[in-house]
Amino acid sequence: TPETSGLMTAERFALMPEGAVFVNTARGALVDEAALLAALQSGQLSAAGLDCFQVEPGGNPDFSRFDNIFMLPHIGSATRQTRDAMGFRALDNLDAFFAGNTPGDRL
Repeated sequence: TPETSGLMTAERFALMPEGAVFVNTARGALVDEAALLAALQSGQLSAAGLDCFQVEPGGNPDFSRFDNIFMLPHIGSATRQTRDAMGFRALDNLDAFFAGNTPGDRL
């Protein structure tokens, strides 16, 4: 949302304990990636674990310069329960559409 876009700024990284590890499995838009890189370079953060990025697929090419950034291909939600719920939600949307109703997840 506009309220959370860029939520993790240089100022917020500075509030974290020195040497902290930052993990983002939520949304890439939450993180000011330039601020994250600066916090890693300065030692404010010792590492980062990222499951999502501002640009997907591929992520920020500057991340490849750091050996203390651990990146995953947006699989943080990959549990059986979550995948089942996603599938059933898609089926509910199809049922609504074919019944002449507006699907619950229509943009």
